[in-house]
Amino acid sequence: MHSFHAYRREWFGNIRADVLAGLVVALALIPEAIAFSIIAGVDPRVGLYASFSIAVLTAIFGGRPGMISAATAATAVLMGAVVRDYGLEYLLATTVLAGVLQVAAGYLRLGNLMRFVSRSVMTGFVNALAILIFMAQIPELVGVPSLTYVMVAAGLAIIYLFPRITTAIPSPLICILVLTTVSIVFGFDLRTVGDMGELPSTLPVFLIPDVPLTLETLWIILPYSAAIAAVGLLESLMTASIIDELTDTPSDKNRECVGQGIANFCTGFIGGMAGCAMIGQSMINVKSGGRGRLSTFVSGVFLIFLIVVLGDWVRQIPMAALVAVMIMVSIGTFSWSSVKQLRTHPRSSSIVMLATVACVVFTHNLAIGVLVGVLLSGIFFAWKIAQFLRVTSSISEDGTHRTYLVEGQVFFASADAFSASFDFKEALEKVTIDVSRAHIWDISSVAALDMIVLKFRREGADVEIVGLNKASETIVDKLAVHDKPGAMDSLLGH
Repeated sequence: MHSFHAYRREWFGNIRADVLAGLVVALALIPEAIAFSIIAGVDPRVGLYASFSIAVLTAIFGGRPGMISAATAATAVLMGAVVRDYGLEYLLATTVLAGVLQVAAGYLRLGNLMRFVSRSVMTGFVNALAILIFMAQIPELVGVPSLTYVMVAAGLAIIYLFPRITTAIPSPLICILVLTTVSIVFGFDLRTVGDMGELPSTLPVFLIPDVPLTLETLWIILPYSAAIAAVGLLESLMTASIIDELTDTPSDKNRECVGQGIANFCTGFIGGMAGCAMIGQSMINVKSGGRGRLSTFVSGVFLIFLIVVLGDWVRQIPMAALVAVMIMVSIGTFSWSSVKQLRTHPRSSSIVMLATVACVVFTHNLAIGVLVGVLLSGIFFAWKIAQFLRVTSSISEDGTHRTYLVEGQVFFASADAFSASFDFKEALEKVTIDVSRAHIWDISSVAALDMIVLKFRREGADVEIVGLNKASETIVDKLAVHDKPGAMDSLLGH
């Protein structure tokens, strides 16, 4: 439970910077919300309404102050099929159900799974997003008038040089205002926000998705909802971890799951599409000084104010200004130090980072890249731990009693090496297996232990296992069969 002091700090601890950062983010949300609507195959207002609703609601219910959530490409690419095959109303129902699933994930504390995402995967995720953000700007830089490049260069100069004069106002906001003013005054013929699509002129209204409330409808939308919920949470929690590190402040991952779920659930009832956290806009917010919930809230409110009240002005913002801002975000997001660290970091960590980047960039699917990275991290970790297993032995003076000392972790990755460390052909009367410096972890290691004991017994030796720690003793007592009737026949008979 948040204390009143913490609640006030999250909302009003950084008012001026939060408001200014929120204004910058609102401007940057417009073209992307329209672009993601096009990706999903719906009208631009669906993405714009969603960005307003999700930003405002995650500001209130989310677990990561200062993080920006809205309509995103990661979830938009999953919606094309449902829109094409069943129409907009089914998309809205899918959005509502995705929200329900995300709330359930929060209450099931699935946010705790983020602990299994290694730093290498995080770095790969960040670098891949930086590359994707830059690649998304390329269409705005190809086949355009030469003046566009001049405007982008001027925008970047403002963004990087203006902070040398003052940091009181975010330089991306100055970039947008200056370039828009120049473009209007001199009547430049450049691509503008208005060319991206028609902006809505009214506030969203409450509606209930017009779909049959039947099990058939549920089975249609459930696969899409589950995919959107999973990808949305993955991107949100990864982005939250990045903002945690950038701001050196913690976030509540399970609360963020619930917050994202509430936002998507409500958004479906105002005609908006599902969304999640946005790394690019979150970086803009943080780099512009945004730290609290107020920045996210302002971005959503100012977005709807811009498109409904100031739509005629917003339409005239040159895309070159927003491209300059996003290029700055791309450069700032990429972890340049990770390139130098490829030589100094362990090879397995570098492979995980590069594999995550390659999969995300190649598939444009963040979930696949992160999943590959997590799997590779698990495999490399298991392989590394398996190398620490060592089995040594000593024999009694009369040569009839050998004691094996097992040291390390015995589990599925080391079970074969564990089994191969024993000599079953040696003529012995007694064998002692000392596992006081080892840990038996899983069914593979217990099965290996069973087989070792039974093979020695088959050769006529008396076998004793000593030194089991409490946890190992529990799993061995539960799963081992070497002391049960018929074990010899069942294990050695196959």
